[in-house]
Amino acid sequence: MLVDATAVKAKARALGFHLVGIAAISSDNDGAAEHLQAWLALGYHADMAWMASPKRLDARACLPGARSVICVALNYYTPHAHPEGRDRAKISRYGWGRDYHRELHKRLKALALWLEACGHDIHTRYYADTGPVQDKVWAQRAGLGWIAKNGNLISRDFGSWIFLGEVLTDLELTPDTPHAQHCGTCTRCLDACPTDAIVAPFVVDANRCIAYHTIENRAEELPDAIAANLNGWVAGCDICQDVCPWNQRFARPTDIAAFAPYPDNRAPSLDDLATLDDTEWNRRFPASALRRIKPAMWRRNARANLRSIQRRAERAARPYSPPADA
Repeated sequence: MLVDATAVKAKARALGFHLVGIAAISSDNDGAAEHLQAWLALGYHADMAWMASPKRLDARACLPGARSVICVALNYYTPHAHPEGRDRAKISRYGWGRDYHRELHKRLKALALWLEACGHDIHTRYYADTGPVQDKVWAQRAGLGWIAKNGNLISRDFGSWIFLGEVLTDLELTPDTPHAQHCGTCTRCLDACPTDAIVAPFVVDANRCIAYHTIENRAEELPDAIAANLNGWVAGCDICQDVCPWNQRFARPTDIAAFAPYPDNRAPSLDDLATLDDTEWNRRFPASALRRIKPAMWRRNARANLRSIQRRAERAARPYSPPADA
């Protein structure tokens, strides 16, 4: 069977991917490896040791002989607003519905199997945030979008509300043109981050990031600087995406029903999460990416929010005392 870039893209779209592009694997250096190494040297990956895998520097370490990366994306945006009440917890949109790994993997597997069936000597390997691949770098090279100042990939079709996946193959396919960068002079994401986690344009320090601490940090208590700025967040954080002009302009609802919010995920109670046990955890988060956050972490995150609310209320209730020299 004749297989080329056009056929690959048609198959990917038939499988339900919203975006697809192709990048060539070569020894050309666009600075991505150096950027990653500098980021790691500064310790900005916090406790995420897997980010330092040397395989991230060369995709051919994941699939020997790889020549092309087929990059795909699924739009997951749903237009519901985050809760406003102080007693409500906020969960990042990516985790509102069914586990995105499952939705991506079933399509990626089908694409990889189809590709291998096109020829006896075609080999593949696929990932969806599950392997040592710089997915956003490859997605930009494949023309899906550009890496923004907040570290997310922005698409002109869907903004940054997209899940990324890739199929590595030793088949040589015609590559797409890399996407140009379009953040310009905008700094809204940097200005809006309550913990200053975006320490410079295109540089995010996980040690300061609410999303990192609520999802990946396994410590019994959150750092004071994080806990004081949670403002309801218990699972991830969407602040830098919500303020992005490109998201406000291009975001549109997904057509994948599995990404619709589970009823308990849009505006859960902080009090309920502060006492979450294993049984309730299993009931609330079936087939969910949020299962990465264990019950003790949910309780920790909710309680940190409640303590912060209590402290703010106590400060507001204190009588005003003018300065001594007034």
